[in-house]
Amino acid sequence: MAFDYRKYAAFKPVRKTDRRWPDQVIEKAPTWCAVDLRDGNQALVKPMTVAQKQRLFDLLVKLGFKEIEIGFPSASQPDFDFCRKLIDEGRIPDDVKIQVLTQARPELIERTYEALKGVKQAIVHVYNSTSTVQREQVFGLDRAGIREIAVKGAIQVRDLAAKAPETEWTFQYSPESFTGTELDFAAEVVDAVTEVWRPDQGQPVIINLPATVEMATPNVFADQIEWICDNIQRREHLSISVHTHNDRGCAVAAAELAVMAGADRVEGTLMGNGERTGNMDLVTMAMNLYSQGVDPTLDLSGMSEITEVVEACTEISTHPRHPYAGELVFTAFSGSHQDAIRKCLARRTEGEAWNVAYLPIDPFDVGRRYEEVVRINSQSGKGGVAYVLERDYNISLPRWLQIEFSKTVQREAETNGGEIDSLTIHRLFEERYLKVHQDWELRGYDLHRDANGVRADVTVGAEVEPVTLQGHGLGAVEAVSDALEQRFGIAIAVEAYDEFALGEGTNANALACIRLMVNETHCSAAALAEDTTSATLQALFSAVAQVVGASRTAKQSDGEAVEV
Repeated sequence: MAFDYRKYAAFKPVRKTDRRWPDQVIEKAPTWCAVDLRDGNQALVKPMTVAQKQRLFDLLVKLGFKEIEIGFPSASQPDFDFCRKLIDEGRIPDDVKIQVLTQARPELIERTYEALKGVKQAIVHVYNSTSTVQREQVFGLDRAGIREIAVKGAIQVRDLAAKAPETEWTFQYSPESFTGTELDFAAEVVDAVTEVWRPDQGQPVIINLPATVEMATPNVFADQIEWICDNIQRREHLSISVHTHNDRGCAVAAAELAVMAGADRVEGTLMGNGERTGNMDLVTMAMNLYSQGVDPTLDLSGMSEITEVVEACTEISTHPRHPYAGELVFTAFSGSHQDAIRKCLARRTEGEAWNVAYLPIDPFDVGRRYEEVVRINSQSGKGGVAYVLERDYNISLPRWLQIEFSKTVQREAETNGGEIDSLTIHRLFEERYLKVHQDWELRGYDLHRDANGVRADVTVGAEVEPVTLQGHGLGAVEAVSDALEQRFGIAIAVEAYDEFALGEGTNANALACIRLMVNETHCSAAALAEDTTSATLQALFSAVAQVVGASRTAKQSDGEAVEV
């Protein structure tokens, strides 16, 4: 059988009974380092052009990144040229450190310093593989041989930096494939490197611990980070960094738990672009902190610009359900979700802490509009339909009409498939409830109240041939209903009736909604008018017309019964 789980061995977790990280809470953002221009770029089918790199670099600076890995100048001429372009053209802000990667090989380290000549400040990131599988199957070296590569690389990095004292140097070392390296050996190599660099004597040093391949659950990675922090020398003088990959789909979680376990710094890419399944997604992790009331120290408010630039530079589309950035990430199609969002937004007052069902953050914070939150398809319910009418047309529906009208919208969605836009919803509402046939159009009314109630004289019908009806009742609706019952020989019972004053900026000032039982038939209608009485009477006429017949009023003779 080709699909055979038995050829895989479970990752052996750290035997750690004194773990402290599960009780920690992230209260401040780590130092961020964006590696889009190196790790992200090398993962592309079509690497970025110089113009694309410059555009992405400028975006990273604009977002607030202070450490940006720009490439692997010793291994690629385009990367070398881009590094020189940034330096020679003065494109690096004074508060931004560029970072470059190099293997721990003499000729590559020397070439790296050539690329950095004249830079104000920079991070030289040197690495070599330390994992068991790399030692045994790739390099054929024992522990001592791997440690010697790291130490020789560290010595050369130190000595070449000393020849350029005008630059503010930071040294960074990565035991590549850290997660597949025995912890005691990883600590041994790190200690050997820091013995050369001596961060305790003032040299800024970053120790980067990469999950080059994600091999276990995030809690295991956190245990590894906490163990290293507890067991390496000179910890208090080091910045511990993590660089997680997404092979198991847990890169963000692993980075978050690593920060809880003691990491100071996180490397990643915008939208998680990277080798295989990707890198740690800086947007997601930073926005996760933001959603918990922690300053991410990055400005991600222009999310549409971020996605536009990343897509243009990587030629990779953003998934519509990508956390925080996707087109549909704040969109609710489910009826129950829409109803809850609508109610929470209606209750919300300015200045209070954000607490809206199904929306972990305010979409407005990342440049999204509430128009994009609730969208309608066949899965939507009354709450979503009502929300769209309120939001776009200032039409508030009573609950009974929300339920009734949502079925009309659902049938339309099921018939046509896909999404129903706001204009279609309004058109359906007009056709089903607001549309008035000329023979049932209210022309005028005269209401008189006396000791016996209300006497109604109403004129209805086409302008050239209107009809005047008369009736009595305790109120206007009952009086006009009496007039209609007399004329058509029908029985009218009002089952529901609601009226609403409309806000400013509309031609109408009132909306009336009514549901009747005419003989044994249910009918509903709504009407917009300048006053509530006109709206109510028009809604009443429109509802009765659905049963009697749209063109019967002016032509119906007195006393003739109507068969329903």
